[in-house]
Amino acid sequence: MLVRWAAPGGWHEEAWLRFVDGRPLSGVTTQYLDWCCQKLQAAGKTALLLVWDNAPWHVSGRARGWIRAHNRAVAQTGAGVRIVNCYLPSKSPWLNPIEPKWIHGKRRVAEPARLLTASELTERVCAAFDCPHEPHLATADNAA
Repeated sequence: MLVRWAAPGGWHEEAWLRFVDGRPLSGVTTQYLDWCCQKLQAAGKTALLLVWDNAPWHVSGRARGWIRAHNRAVAQTGAGVRIVNCYLPSKSPWLNPIEPKWIHGKRRVAEPARLLTASELTERVCAAFDCPHEPHLATADNAA
């Protein structure tokens, strides 16, 4: 996720990445959103404007339900980070602000002569996006 916020002297921008053990399912998406909200709350922010494509794990009923429940809890307690969803039109990657970052990142990471191991890829991606290597998110063993 590319995170931007107003800071003294202009905008601040960071890449927040988490790797996934297994497939990117809705349960992992909600873990990631919870982690982002905790980081934003620690930074004193009150809302997350989420610009999303239409990946199945973004538009699933489980992910949307989690966001509704999360926002309801924030409204009731008055504490936390509210999530505002902005879904992009399907088949419009040029509207997604992260796409140019991914393209340049892939070029910095790729090695045409051979396939990289998972640990090499992880290290290179974190270096390319100047972000720490956080623990991997994982799906439940019984996830479909």
